[in-house]
Amino acid sequence: MKKQRSLVLIKPDGTQRQLNGKIIHRFEQAGLKIIAMKFLFATREMVIAHYPSEDEWFTVVGNRTLDDYSKKHIDPKIVFNSDNAIEIGKAIKEWLVDYVTSGPTLALIVKAYDAIAVVRKIVGATNPSVANPGTIRGDFSHDNIELANEQLRPLYNIVHASGNVDEAEHEIKVWFKSEEIMEYERIDEKFMFKTKK
Repeated sequence: MKKQRSLVLIKPDGTQRQLNGKIIHRFEQAGLKIIAMKFLFATREMVIAHYPSEDEWFTVVGNRTLDDYSKKHIDPKIVFNSDNAIEIGKAIKEWLVDYVTSGPTLALIVKAYDAIAVVRKIVGATNPSVANPGTIRGDFSHDNIELANEQLRPLYNIVHASGNVDEAEHEIKVWFKSEEIMEYERIDEKFMFKTKK
């Protein structure tokens, strides 16, 4: 089994609330190794490149809102003037770009066996209103889709975490230069993952 890398962003709602240390601690406590980290103000170009611009992604994001609205018997045309998942996804991407560029972001790369799944388990559900207690979003965010859309903004869900290996590798290239990534062995790795000769 090969180790994976995952990009984690502590977005402005996390950095402004000084949650950086608490969040980093959770990843390190779970055995994830931080191999790169930087604190920055993201540019619009970076954030546009970070979030996909394919209809498939817009559909997933738009359907998340449509599903939530359907459960609450809300007409999406009231907020979006549309009930088309792609159009809703495009609006949400624009909100994300505005939001992520509104304040400082802490970008991290973590590395471990099955890093993508481990990070996503620690982070919790994208929608904080359904994120389990004990997860980052479940503990630190109290936002929901309906409120976010009513205020014409994205979910304030503290962090971004890569969804799969391909997505992670794309995102890492957006946020980091290769010389900013540190490959090293932690002392606990020598004991936990020792291979037989």
